[in-house]
Amino acid sequence: MQGQPAQPGFSDRSSPWPVVAAVLVGCWTVAVTVGTQTGGWLTDQVLLSFGRDRLGWLWPVLGLATVVLAGTPALLLAVLPRSGAVRATGRAWLIGALALGVLTLLRVVPPVHHEAYLAALAGAAVLSALAVRWSTRRWAYPGLVGSVGGPAPTGDGDATRPAATGNSEPVGRRVRRTGPVPLLAVAAGLALLLPWAWLGALGGLLETVLALLAAAALGVLAATLLDAPFWSPFAVGRPPRPARLVLVGGLVAGVALLLLAAGTGQSGAQLPAVLTLPPVGFALAALWAAAWRPAADPAEAIRAGRTATGWLVGLAALGPLAFTDPEEISLLLVGTRDIPFWVATAAGVGLAVAVLVAIGYAVLLARPTARTPNRRVAAVAAVVLLVAFGVVDLGPGQPGLYGERLFVVLRTQADLSDLPAAAPGRAGRDARAAEVYRRLVTTAEQSQGDLLRGLNRLRLDPVSYYLVNAIEVDGGPAVRAWLARRPEVARVLVSQRLRPLPAPAGQNRGSAPKPTGPEWNIRQIGADRVWSQLRVTGTGIVVGSSDSGVDGTHPALRAGFRGGDDSWYDPWDDTRSPTDQGGHGTHTVGSAVGRDGIGVAPDAQWVGCVNLDRNLGSPAHYLDCLQFMLAPFPAGGDPFTDGRPERAPQVLTNSWGCPPIEGCDQRVLRPATAALDAAGIFVVAAAGNTGPWCASIDDPPAPYPDVLTVGAVDSQRRVAEFSSRGPVPGGSGKPDVLAPGVEVVSAMPGGTYAALDGTSMATPQVAGVVALMWSANPALVGDVTRTRQILRDTATAATPTYRSDSPSDSCGAPSNVTGAGQVDAYAAVRAAQQ
Repeated sequence: MQGQPAQPGFSDRSSPWPVVAAVLVGCWTVAVTVGTQTGGWLTDQVLLSFGRDRLGWLWPVLGLATVVLAGTPALLLAVLPRSGAVRATGRAWLIGALALGVLTLLRVVPPVHHEAYLAALAGAAVLSALAVRWSTRRWAYPGLVGSVGGPAPTGDGDATRPAATGNSEPVGRRVRRTGPVPLLAVAAGLALLLPWAWLGALGGLLETVLALLAAAALGVLAATLLDAPFWSPFAVGRPPRPARLVLVGGLVAGVALLLLAAGTGQSGAQLPAVLTLPPVGFALAALWAAAWRPAADPAEAIRAGRTATGWLVGLAALGPLAFTDPEEISLLLVGTRDIPFWVATAAGVGLAVAVLVAIGYAVLLARPTARTPNRRVAAVAAVVLLVAFGVVDLGPGQPGLYGERLFVVLRTQADLSDLPAAAPGRAGRDARAAEVYRRLVTTAEQSQGDLLRGLNRLRLDPVSYYLVNAIEVDGGPAVRAWLARRPEVARVLVSQRLRPLPAPAGQNRGSAPKPTGPEWNIRQIGADRVWSQLRVTGTGIVVGSSDSGVDGTHPALRAGFRGGDDSWYDPWDDTRSPTDQGGHGTHTVGSAVGRDGIGVAPDAQWVGCVNLDRNLGSPAHYLDCLQFMLAPFPAGGDPFTDGRPERAPQVLTNSWGCPPIEGCDQRVLRPATAALDAAGIFVVAAAGNTGPWCASIDDPPAPYPDVLTVGAVDSQRRVAEFSSRGPVPGGSGKPDVLAPGVEVVSAMPGGTYAALDGTSMATPQVAGVVALMWSANPALVGDVTRTRQILRDTATAATPTYRSDSPSDSCGAPSNVTGAGQVDAYAAVRAAQQ
């Protein structure tokens, strides 16, 4: 083959094997790309579900694998066959694979820094476009034509000139012929954006601007890759055959766009792009066929085709980039009609729109006898779609900006080391809580003044906190950098915010039958014996729950709600009475204080706060609820001035953890739990469900020494495989104790019941045991240290489980798996009475 010129297109007289090879390579490229992208996202999600850190090398390795697996056969197509169309196919796919490898490297940026990722994506796409433009100028593309079926002009594709004729049309008229093509591309792109305007929501201002820039840069990259040298080999022939340009060229372009889409967005956001962008290739082919009409000015036609490609691909990529938060495309939200469901729906609708646009444009523009709509018709179509986009966004959509906020931790934290000794019992506990509250508020007010004045001047909507001396504000990377340089600031974290849904996610309900007596877990820890033999049921004690909420109308929980204007707080949705959509909080409160055989302390009361919305939280909202538990305040009240520490619940159950993906670091809530401990409030926290790995108790507040950390056992008193294990940094023995956490039946919204697994289910049972202990001996109320010791001393043996027989999986000692053992309610209450 060497020394013979490449044929312009698919020649009928040439061997069919190059075409067969191109088809096989295309199928292989699609399979490799879709497989690596889906597999990479699933790996990220499985690691997240198990509480493991992201693998920083995962996406670079997957990108390199795609370059090798898809780029190698594409390279062979680009250099071996005689057919110009097959070579153009290989070159486009090779460049697409290389661009995917470059763009995939950017996923080493943590998802929490989305603005930085989008800025890097925009820059990388522009640099890639420049590299593609340089490389295509070095490659010769025989057969480049100025019009479908027209004569081949001299020079390269960027310098195409019309053939000189005696009856050539005026330049202005030719411009009018090709002018509508970019407008038709804008109309198609806006049509592809409609599902995202309807079902998605924008992030913050800077995030949205950067998404626009990144989408525009991707449009430039696509326009450079799919320029005239790419389309020309598919457009040759007499008579003109635009159908081949659309069917064959569009298919090849679709695979190239698939490769670009796979590199578009953080892990998760690229999946809808992979689904919706490839069909755009057929619409692009039809637009190029319309631009390359016979007698059109070739140079103007090429400019129109480039512009159309940039607009259509840029707008198609904008939807997944701007209207979704990749951190919310998560398996943690699967199971309800949450963000993953709506992203999948938007992608499905977008795919249907893309297919309809491709078919419509092919019929409208790519028939040999078709006439391109004039500029006015194309402009009207673009304006109508733009208006439709605005109407959809402002109507059924979610208009506005929903960016993340910043959580600013100050260097100065309240000194609680010299608190006076408290009198035993409830009165002593209340006095101690009041003094802790006073010191915390005073410290925050004295240290936040200058910073608050600056934040208010910048209109960054600051919200002050005192339990941890901190402020939550609006702002992106620039504000974060400014805050981090201030002398009074210790560090700045990202406080996550969920984007709104187009429709409520729906309320989770259970399907288990109503219990007819004490459940197995109640009997296993001996709580039923405490009721029947010791006549203790939790009277006089209040348990506070920070979780997804509580269904206050549930028959097993309704009578236990303390009531008043300071027993319920919802910082997410500002509900004024106990409610719960997710069901997690209803289940945990039921295990602590529920009646009908599900709760450990059925006559204790409860108060509630919503710190989880759709199973995700943030440092600020976790702190909102912990502050409310230290000093409850009435609805609409100011936590700084209206707090009532004498109304604080005695025991707190916390079946949640704050991982880095939500914005927490290891230290952020440490001052909060220390203050609650100093106030004599007993804090119980779930160990987490990230076992059987060792050192998996890592999300605050579980590792802290001043909380009682609870793992889970099954009905055979074996540590559950999922129960997180120690050791933890600092040498604290974790978990502290265990409780039943497998197939635990408790309340769910709507008066229903469900059996759930998790250390979340074990934790409230221990909170209920503390309520029984303090109810049995009111003098013990507020004596957190003594109560912890009794729980450990009276715990019974449990059987440890390990990941494997390897010594490295033994977690250092059995106590890092079992703690002191399974809590024994009967023995603990007896010891408390004595």
